[in-house]
Amino acid sequence: MGLEARCTCRLNDDAGEVRAFLETRELILRGALKRKFAIASITQMRVDGADLRFRVGKEKVTLELGAVVAERWAEKLAAPPRTLAQKLGIGPSAKALVIGAVEDPALRDALVDGKAARDNEAKLSLAVVNDAAALDYALQVHETLPSGATIWIVYRKGSGSVFGESAVRRIMRGAGYIDSKVSAVSDAFSATRYGRRK
Repeated sequence: MGLEARCTCRLNDDAGEVRAFLETRELILRGALKRKFAIASITQMRVDGADLRFRVGKEKVTLELGAVVAERWAEKLAAPPRTLAQKLGIGPSAKALVIGAVEDPALRDALVDGKAARDNEAKLSLAVVNDAAALDYALQVHETLPSGATIWIVYRKGSGSVFGESAVRRIMRGAGYIDSKVSAVSDAFSATRYGRRK
């Protein structure tokens, strides 16, 4: 979701200035009051004038966001989370040419209705890579698609990854691609979307 606001927060009997971050799965408070609330645990949410009010367990929370921002945050909080397929822009009308082995269950599920059976069905590519050779091969295969097609590069994340985000970015930029979006795939994998630099 990626929304951020500076506001006054009232948490039970405490109050203070915070920076509130509305992320995909959490609402995070930093500043005078520090908390992380799982969005799935938020109940009794409502907009009251300029305030967004809700409960998490026994805690009562009020964010003084202003009427317009409070309404927008309430809509985002109430909306069902986007699926991985939606985040990647993959589906029956936007099939992906899959390059590499898809072993991650979340990614496999996202591709159920979005995997191209033939190259000419593909609108974009999705490559699972674990080293520079796999990435080079993925780019060769991707080049068979129309020139405007984007490619998602899926790689292991975290400090234990031997071929992660910075290595992928360095190679992709060197090959004339620019990154335009990042998405978590699962606890183990992330993906970055690239397109040809214009």
